[in-house]
Amino acid sequence: MTDLGFRNARIHPASALLTLIALCAGLGTAQVAAAATIHAVGIENQYANVISQIGGEYVSVTAIQSNPGTDPHAFEASPAVARELAAAQLVVRNGVGYDGWVRKILRANRNAQRRVIVVQDLLHLPENTPNPHLWYKPETMPAVAQAVAASLTELDPAHAATFAANVRRFDASLKPWYHAIARFKARFGGTPVAVTEPVADYLLEAAGCDIKTPWKLQAAIMNGTDPAPQDVSAQNQLLQRHQVRVFVYNQQVTNSLTASFLSRAQAAKIPVVGVYETMPAGYHYQSWMLAEVNALRNAVEHGTSTTVLK
Repeated sequence: MTDLGFRNARIHPASALLTLIALCAGLGTAQVAAAATIHAVGIENQYANVISQIGGEYVSVTAIQSNPGTDPHAFEASPAVARELAAAQLVVRNGVGYDGWVRKILRANRNAQRRVIVVQDLLHLPENTPNPHLWYKPETMPAVAQAVAASLTELDPAHAATFAANVRRFDASLKPWYHAIARFKARFGGTPVAVTEPVADYLLEAAGCDIKTPWKLQAAIMNGTDPAPQDVSAQNQLLQRHQVRVFVYNQQVTNSLTASFLSRAQAAKIPVVGVYETMPAGYHYQSWMLAEVNALRNAVEHGTSTTVLK
């Protein structure tokens, strides 16, 4: 899988040559796709990772947003990113306003044969869904995997059985994560937690946690607006009065306010769990999600902080 946006794109001369030859010979798009590796783009690297797992050797995947040390909300597409998207046969993006810039590029480079999967649409969510971090929903990636397999099968029918088998393998590989969520909920359901913003809220809710941080404060931090003083005060009291057992901290988007919350949590000896919007290096989607649940359990059960996933 290739990363783009913060790294150089990988060029596929064989695919380009086959496409050129096919066009000259008057071959259809489906024939070209069957003969060459499918070029796919996952806007967020967690989606790119799932494409790679489903497509295997028959897909070349580029991730646009892949650096967990940057703010994905502030991402600006470069000309190289635009070219990569224009050439893609399959694109997977999040939706709900998280990566709306992609639509403009695709509209400017229309391709009737390109498949575009919008995760928001797979989950039947409205555009005004307040929390865009859909990959933390346990039900999201099985739906993505199925949609990816269906699109790849349209582009490369000869390998439909392989794509279907990879979906089954992917679904099975999620079971340790699901079991970890269920075990946590059975033993620690109702655990009060504080957060900086709603990055991992879907996962916390699935695990039965009680998120005490005011929603308006989470939304303000996520959207880069000034939070109400009373919401900041409420968060400070949660931490200072030990009204929560864990502080879940977005490592990827920080500012002086979130840093002050972190300091208060540490001073109060409340364990901290760091979460990310972009999948950290060294993980695939399943291991990343499982690591987050394990970090949450270690915080509640042993009082151990995991501020950075390694």
